[in-house]
Amino acid sequence: MKTLIKAVFVSAVLFFAAGPVSAQEGNPKVRIETDMGGFTVELYPAKAPKSVANFLRYVDAGHYDNTIFHRIIRGFVVQGGGVTADMREKPTNAPIENEAKNGLKNETATLAMARTQDPNSATSQFYINLKHNSSLDYPSFDGWGYAVFGKVIEGMDTVRKMEAAETGVVAGQRDVPLKPITLKSARRVAPAAAKQ
Repeated sequence: MKTLIKAVFVSAVLFFAAGPVSAQEGNPKVRIETDMGGFTVELYPAKAPKSVANFLRYVDAGHYDNTIFHRIIRGFVVQGGGVTADMREKPTNAPIENEAKNGLKNETATLAMARTQDPNSATSQFYINLKHNSSLDYPSFDGWGYAVFGKVIEGMDTVRKMEAAETGVVAGQRDVPLKPITLKSARRVAPAAAKQ
């Protein structure tokens, strides 16, 4: 797995909102269902247009369905978005440009793009911050940082359950839940009906 956290182990570091971004009715939202419960994320296209468009492209294509959260580091991050239960990475679209300079910080519950040591290598994988990981904020350890593009606004208790999962080495990868945590589906949340 060449994505994100690998760079973290090699460099001893890893990978949202410049100060809090307030919820806006027009921001897209996505509901993610797992076999441990569900949670809803709000996305920030005004701050991270390329990352949000990229994420929604994968959502709309059903890419995330039946993948797993393959990396969990307590007190740090929960990562998923592109690995199957047999620890194979799914094919992805081309990498996107790093938007870590957007002013968003890797604060608790924020959603950010996972990447390799190449700053512009993010594809489908994302992570949820379990605390304020200031070491991942621009400019981070490599002059780039990790791009935040959303936040969990409902169901963080599900993410905390995931955080508590027992992990170990699976298929040569560290910090993998020993009992797979399946991301069953990711779907856009329909906007509230317009008021009359």
